[in-house]
Amino acid sequence: MQERKLDPLGVPGPRGAARPGAEDESRPRRSGRVTAPERWVGRKLLEALGRPPLALMLWNGEEIACEGRGVVGRLRIHDRGALYRLLSRPGLEFGDLYAAGRVEVEGELPGILEAVYRSIGAGGGPGRPTRFARRLRRPPRAQTLLRSRRNIHHHYDIGNEFYELWLDAEAMQYTCAYFPLATLSLEEAQRAKLRHVCRKLELRPGESVVEAGSGWGGLTCHMAREHGVTVRAYNTSREQVAHSRERALREGLAGRVEFVEDDYRNIRGEYDVFVSVGMLEHVGPARYRQLGEVIHRSLKPRGRGLLHSIGRNRPAPLNPWIRKRIFPGAYPPTLGEMSEIFEPRAFSVLDVENLRLHYARTLEYWLERYEGQTERVRAMFDERFVRAWRLYLAGSVAAFRSGTLQLFQILFTRPDNNDLPWSRAHLYDRSE
Repeated sequence: MQERKLDPLGVPGPRGAARPGAEDESRPRRSGRVTAPERWVGRKLLEALGRPPLALMLWNGEEIACEGRGVVGRLRIHDRGALYRLLSRPGLEFGDLYAAGRVEVEGELPGILEAVYRSIGAGGGPGRPTRFARRLRRPPRAQTLLRSRRNIHHHYDIGNEFYELWLDAEAMQYTCAYFPLATLSLEEAQRAKLRHVCRKLELRPGESVVEAGSGWGGLTCHMAREHGVTVRAYNTSREQVAHSRERALREGLAGRVEFVEDDYRNIRGEYDVFVSVGMLEHVGPARYRQLGEVIHRSLKPRGRGLLHSIGRNRPAPLNPWIRKRIFPGAYPPTLGEMSEIFEPRAFSVLDVENLRLHYARTLEYWLERYEGQTERVRAMFDERFVRAWRLYLAGSVAAFRSGTLQLFQILFTRPDNNDLPWSRAHLYDRSE
């Protein structure tokens, strides 16, 4: 049975095609004068967002803003239908309306979104989130093998050439870089991330490593080339696996690395090290105990491992628009939720590091490079895609700047492993 193709934003049919039965969002709208009820809707929208320092500019040029608040930017709403949709489901509708051009943002996009995120988080005081924030708190669905594969295909199999436009040129790392010095380039910081992960794992020549979710093979090949280990990497993205295999051949590593197109749940064999960078977000809390069992059966008696994941300080699903259009099925866990991976099998957590600001800087680089390639992206896809991914990257910058999202690296081992360093000094060796 031939697989039905989706466009990169999850719309059935050819890329850029209109959804069957959907309204034509490219058609100009004539909304006429602004009525008193529509002004009320505008004020209620700002209240739902926690009264951010933002002005709404309606289709007739009239502005609505919260009294006593400075304005860092403007949200231009082109028609009354867009206004009502924003009030009904702001977290979902804003992304679709922005992508369609029915809502415009005047000002620096990441900064404006950061101001909104801070307002949402602070709107009701500690423990009392705004009505909008409460709407986001829905438990994620369990990730079946089929659903997980479809979700990965939706995001990662839209073309390696697209990601090559704006990721680092050397290893195509689509995860948080590491900036021991703030002045590093993106390529330098991504190399530093690979070294940082490997130092934490204390890789030794001849050891075996299993990697869950290997991206385009950058870490896999680095571990084999620089540390003399053998690596088996599991990944369900066809395009990433194909790229990784070509890379291994090109670098002469084909006999030391193996890329398996399969789910982490099907990992087989025993290894000295388990590592996963940027995959846990796709697992979901309902599967954390199962992941812990996979790690347990995969690690040798003195085995150790590292998980690197986007996370949160308290439980909440991912933004609904990103979850629907960009990263279906994704969920950023808290440290408490992640404990379900470690505690049932009594794994010892050795080190937890939060690289939140490093991810904000990484995303700033990605967004800058993406903006420099929008003409090529538009030729690959369409204007709606260009705007959607601009919003996704800018919103991610804002989320990490504001503390809405975190980036956790967790190092762990078997409970009776005493072959451990006495300090963290080896992690911060600047001689490399």
